[in-house]
Order: sequence, then structure tokens, then C-alpha cells
Amino acid sequence: MQSGRGKIHDWVLEYEPATPRRPEPLMGWVASGDTLNQVQLAFPTKEEAVAFAERKGMVYSVQQEHERRVVPRNYSDNFRPRPTR
Repeated sequence: MQSGRGKIHDWVLEYEPATPRRPEPLMGWVASGDTLNQVQLAFPTKEEAVAFAERKGMVYSVQQEHERRVVPRNYSDNFRPRPTR
């Protein structure tokens, strides 16, 4: 299975967690008392995301997009033995 490349050009605004995450005692899942860490706002451009944050008076930081590095491979490479570490 390969990761899809859909929605990779959107800029996402995520809130910083106000409370630390901790394991929930009953189920063992990671929980937080802050519900804003579940909110993600998507914007088509970086300028729109920055304008929204400035309109709302938020302190923000912009992480530039990473350049994708593709290693060309053939189908037969899937069956080639690889050295173990």
C-alpha cells in the first residue's frame, strides 16, 4: 500500500496543546483535557492561513513544505535481498 498524495497542497492551522497528553487509565489511550488539539483548519494558500491567524490575534509559526525525495525503483527491487543492519 502506498500513501496517497491528495490534499498535500493545503496549508493546515493546528492549535498548540494547552495541556499535556497522558495515558487514559481505563483504556490506555493517549488523552488530553484540551479539545482544541482535535481542530485542524485547512486553507488553500499560506497567505490565507496567515491572514486568518492574524485576524484572530493568534501567535503562529509557519513550517515550510518539505521537498519530496523519490528514489527510483523497479518492481524487481522488491524481491532483491537487502543487507541487514
